[in-house]
Amino acid sequence: MTSLFELEKTEDVTQLTSLLRNSNSEPVRRRAAEILGGVDADGEPVVDQLVTAAREDDSDAVRAAAIDALDQRHAVEELVTALTDEEVPTDGAEWARAEALVESLSSDRPELRMASANALGRIGNKAGTKALVQRLEDPDARVRARAARALGRIGDPRAVTALRGRLDDASVEVRREAADSLGRIGGGEALSALLDLLDDDSETVRRIAADSLGNFESAKPLDALVGLLSDENEAVRRAAVFSLIEILSNAPGQRSHELRETMVEKLSATDHRSVVDSLVDILEQGTQPHQRRNATWLLGRVTGEDDREEAIGALADVLDDDDGLTAQFAATSVATLGGEAAEQALLDVLDDPGASADARAKAAFALGKVGGERARDRLDTLVDRTDDEEVRKRAFSALSKLGGRE
Repeated sequence: MTSLFELEKTEDVTQLTSLLRNSNSEPVRRRAAEILGGVDADGEPVVDQLVTAAREDDSDAVRAAAIDALDQRHAVEELVTALTDEEVPTDGAEWARAEALVESLSSDRPELRMASANALGRIGNKAGTKALVQRLEDPDARVRARAARALGRIGDPRAVTALRGRLDDASVEVRREAADSLGRIGGGEALSALLDLLDDDSETVRRIAADSLGNFESAKPLDALVGLLSDENEAVRRAAVFSLIEILSNAPGQRSHELRETMVEKLSATDHRSVVDSLVDILEQGTQPHQRRNATWLLGRVTGEDDREEAIGALADVLDDDDGLTAQFAATSVATLGGEAAEQALLDVLDDPGASADARAKAAFALGKVGGERARDRLDTLVDRTDDEEVRKRAFSALSKLGGRE
């Protein structure tokens, strides 16, 4: 049987909808629903199947996943319409659309309350804030979680106190959504609430708080996140590093330089292996360009002597990255780290027949900053033998920096 991973990769809607309808496994049906939320396929058949699952599946988790998938496809209003027999407007003034959904939040059916909360969050109008705050007391944890998420998407500071009150909810999902929304909304009270969680006995709670602190666009959470690098739990430490990367990514342009310098100063004063390990993980497994760019840049500035070879190896591997900025940052970071390990890694790229011309050109560029006599000899040969004009140009420039041709 084809795995769900393969079905997601190939976007096999026929097989995925069949599993959603017919599988005897609750986790399989739930995962099929989640995947269908993101497939690039004709919307109507997929939406119809998700609406049916949200209404009829005998699992609470599958119905919730189907509702979230409909929200991802911007089609959750179709479920609301199916459950109420009343047409829900999908265009027009946001406040009017929000007010039309507020009444459904008090429905006896939790699926309708979840769907309405999701729709209100996507609309993003503050007309839904009061009703969503009330749903934070809903008896169904699935509804509470989606109300908390919706309030974060709306971003209304009036919801902060109520969200703070859900940070000790019995449901981990509710706590996670409340913490994430506090990070999205920001402000002093939200930050204070999240910082209070960092001493919690629960590793899960500390990780949730660490994840949420990444939503802030300022240096205020930096000390707290750096402090978490000493946490006894690896997942918490890694969450702290990922949030530091997110803070760099979220920083407004005019404050980005100041924030970067502050972060480098604080991280350079630590000696936590988890920093380099997590940054390397982002390079090896991450898919978001902004995360990979910032991880590449940061590796060149916070890596200590003990982790230098690992960092240089990871950076050399992304000289061929599809994202040009990531590849350029990698070349600069390798040059910043320097030393024999950097020279050897760059020479290996030059000699790799599978490396692209772009990667070899960037390796040549970096060798001009860190190379010694070996690099000088190799670049001298490369200038005469390469057929690629950009590689020749970079090699000649690097050679000039190392003293020129003999």
